[in-house]
Amino acid sequence: MEASRGTLSHGTKRESWGPYPLILAGAVIGVLVIFFANPRWGGFALGAVIMIAAALRFAGYGGQLSIRSKKVDVITLAGFGFVLVLTSLLLYNNELKALILSLFA
Repeated sequence: MEASRGTLSHGTKRESWGPYPLILAGAVIGVLVIFFANPRWGGFALGAVIMIAAALRFAGYGGQLSIRSKKVDVITLAGFGFVLVLTSLLLYNNELKALILSLFA
């Protein structure tokens, strides 16, 4: 009985991390690309990783990504990831930036 309890707790510890290490590795790669290669592509990669985290959280693979309720986590992660992707696309594109600013003027 002790052996089965130990195995069960070991399995739940590994499952509780979920996709967190994958998302963390992608975020680290995105930040490294921002600093050492190209801020535009690094921001795009970082935003994409955050949107992947939102999709995984929505699909039920929360693990350490689940902080609040599923709805709040998905909306927050997806919104932040979308803003990062949009900002990285606007970084060096003056025509697209002028078009978006003209929508609000």
